[in-house]
Amino acid sequence: MDQDYERRLLRQINHQNVPEGHPTKSNYAACSPVSVKSGDRFIPTRAGSNWSINFHYANENCWSPNQNQRAKDASTDTGKDAVAYAALLRNELLGAGIETVPDPHTDDRRHTILTQDTHSLFRYTIHTKRVPFDNEISPYSLSPLSNKSHKLLRSPRKPARKISKIPFKVLDAPELQDDFYLNLVDWSAGNLLSVGLGACVYLWSACTSQVTRLCDLSVDGDSVTSVCWNERGSLVAVGTHKGFVQIWDAAGGRKLTSLEGHSARVGALAWNGEQLSSGSRDRVILQRDVRTPPPVERRLQGHRQEVCGLKWSPDHQHLASGGNDNKLLVWNSSSLLPVQQYSDHLAAVKAIAWSPHQHGLLASGGGTADRCLRFWNTLTGQALQSTDTGSQVCNLAWSKHANELVSTHGYSQNQILVWKYPSLTQVAKLTGHSYRVLYLAVSPDGEAIVTGAGDETLRFWNVFSKTRCTKESKSVLNLFTRIR
Repeated sequence: MDQDYERRLLRQINHQNVPEGHPTKSNYAACSPVSVKSGDRFIPTRAGSNWSINFHYANENCWSPNQNQRAKDASTDTGKDAVAYAALLRNELLGAGIETVPDPHTDDRRHTILTQDTHSLFRYTIHTKRVPFDNEISPYSLSPLSNKSHKLLRSPRKPARKISKIPFKVLDAPELQDDFYLNLVDWSAGNLLSVGLGACVYLWSACTSQVTRLCDLSVDGDSVTSVCWNERGSLVAVGTHKGFVQIWDAAGGRKLTSLEGHSARVGALAWNGEQLSSGSRDRVILQRDVRTPPPVERRLQGHRQEVCGLKWSPDHQHLASGGNDNKLLVWNSSSLLPVQQYSDHLAAVKAIAWSPHQHGLLASGGGTADRCLRFWNTLTGQALQSTDTGSQVCNLAWSKHANELVSTHGYSQNQILVWKYPSLTQVAKLTGHSYRVLYLAVSPDGEAIVTGAGDETLRFWNVFSKTRCTKESKSVLNLFTRIR
């Protein structure tokens, strides 16, 4: 008989003869060549565990990697109560020492958790060091909570900002074109809304709700492709399909001049004082001073396809242009060549907005194939950050009072999103349009916005707060904070 087989057979017989629950020394020796000494209790090692972080991630679903869900939960009262409850538990179970409820719209919360001193949750030794009086529970207190938790519960709670998800006014806009490359809605400093409908431009007064027709281009066989008010709100520029740019006096209802120079439709307009910039399908940007009888003209050539977005910076020094060639260009007031060029977008760049709060901060949005919001430091030419919105970005606008911005979207969700910068958390999501939200304008007081879409409606929303943010910006882009 084979010796290995005989050894295995004897080992099996010995194992069957030993009563269950009475192991012998010979049995251990037969079953295992190595004798293992172990106690009667298994204690897992937790030396490498960070219980503060594990507790944080296990109990707070609102801080998941999905920013949209995180912002949605944090903007509700239930989400804020959950944040306060989680902080209270961390005080009592982990000794975190939190005295104020963290702001759910900032990412500083996760940073503070990661920078806390790590220590073991379970201790098997008695510490004789006396705990400071602040963390002690008073013998006269009827509450089982510590003093830190009492301060946490007594800390002032910032009231939740309510953004209505229903427009406060809806206007019919027949013949409002469903064309991504046009800009047919603008709101003046005099509280007049100009809308290009087919071959006509209409003015709607937000004070009296009176509607007047400013011009009709059907006599010339032309149509409106863009409208833009000057800063004072007295003149409105009208771009046409045939390549003309007309300047109209809104109060008098008369045309002052008609500018030629473009060979195709003018889809983008931007005022800079008394100068007017126009972008066309002919890939050229023309800059003209409307005060001179034969306007002084500057031709800016840098795009390879249609120019669909134009915005001047708040300091009137730089012009940002976006085109169907997926390029975002920045021009200064003297050079005929772009001083900066950004090529990160993968689709047409129509949505452009300069921040009124941080000098040199530029935001842009891409079309259907890109769907991203991107932020640029034009002082250094560096890309700051970006986020995928999930749908075509049609327009961007910053709040005048807070560090927030609103974006309108097309394919495929047709929504309006309010973002908090720089955390890029969503403050609100508004829906109602059944077509792409192609047009956007901000009211002169900075509180309301109007959106237009191919469903031939104009919807008015209250999205921005009235009060100006009192927290001073500490960004390196803000040059005024560095003046001594």
